[in-house]
Amino acid sequence: MQITIPSKHEGQTIEEMFKSLHLPKKELHLLRMSKEITINEQASTLRDKLSEGDKLYIPTLNETSQYVSSYRLAEVKYEDEYLAIVVKPKGVKTHPNELKEANTLMNHVIYTLDSDYTEPVHRLDQETVGLLLVAKHPIAKKILDHMLEDRKITRTYKAQVDSLLPLKPQSIDMPIGKDKFHPNKRRVSPTGQRAITHIIESHMLDEHTAEVELKLDTGRTHQIRVHLAEIGHPVVGDPLYNNSKLRQLKLHSYKIEFEHPFKDEFISVTLDD
Repeated sequence: MQITIPSKHEGQTIEEMFKSLHLPKKELHLLRMSKEITINEQASTLRDKLSEGDKLYIPTLNETSQYVSSYRLAEVKYEDEYLAIVVKPKGVKTHPNELKEANTLMNHVIYTLDSDYTEPVHRLDQETVGLLLVAKHPIAKKILDHMLEDRKITRTYKAQVDSLLPLKPQSIDMPIGKDKFHPNKRRVSPTGQRAITHIIESHMLDEHTAEVELKLDTGRTHQIRVHLAEIGHPVVGDPLYNNSKLRQLKLHSYKIEFEHPFKDEFISVTLDD
């Protein structure tokens, strides 16, 4: 991976830059041991200082992705040397559960992107359509994972829900766990993992349906669907939480925004772009 050093890392050592990006200690140690790091094609160590515009080369750390190529193209909304934002279609799983599976989004992504390493930074439910962030280098993956955990990657969703009035802006902070009576469902449970969903705004589409814009602080399985059903406004077309006979889940991962870790850029991608 080659990084053209942006102004925000001017004057830092390589180690200081990666520490500011919260690269884990294990990966920092591997980089300290590496003899392959260069700045402007000159052999370097983590103690060397960086200047804006320097070309920093970091080795791959011998990690590759094991997805089987599907030979089907994924729709790419944004891509650079470090990451990509792709569209997950309805009914397609984010990634395989077994190595032999070949019809998930990540199977399409490994075929589409020119990279031996492609890993999802988050997940989307199988019935959810929308944007997914993918790392193209293991170091980028570790940094993006921390950014997601630290709420520095904003994921905006849109859902159509059963309602007679627009939903008020609110935060839903309810833990989610497995439903012991249904292996494919989740439920609000005091013993579950903490889950936080923010309803940002809402407007009526017709007399029985509101469109809701939401943002997540956490990414639990079926989080939005469980939370909205719990407050009495299940997602339209949801067969699990709204008894819908039509598998037309009206939920989309609509927008992804974040400050790029390796560039002086704010990335904002919407599904309509």
